[in-house]
Amino acid sequence: MASPEFLDAPPDSTELTDYDRTHMKAYMRVLDADTEGADWREAVAVIFGLDPLAEPERAQRVHDNHLARARWMSEHGYRHLLREGRD
Repeated sequence: MASPEFLDAPPDSTELTDYDRTHMKAYMRVLDADTEGADWREAVAVIFGLDPLAEPERAQRVHDNHLARARWMSEHGYRHLLREGRD
């Protein structure tokens, strides 16, 4: 199942964005796939519904950009979620 509408690259922000909130599940899934050593082509097909054979450059870009944002979320972005929970 593909995630909701997505960009080729998440917004580059030091703050949590609406895009991040909407795509949190995709971030977790791409991070888990990477941690488990899954092939990026399989991950991008399953998570984002992209065909890496038909659009190899875009598929790689979508995967890599969302993986980078997922890493940011796991290292920094979660703090924003915690702060929101206290408000």
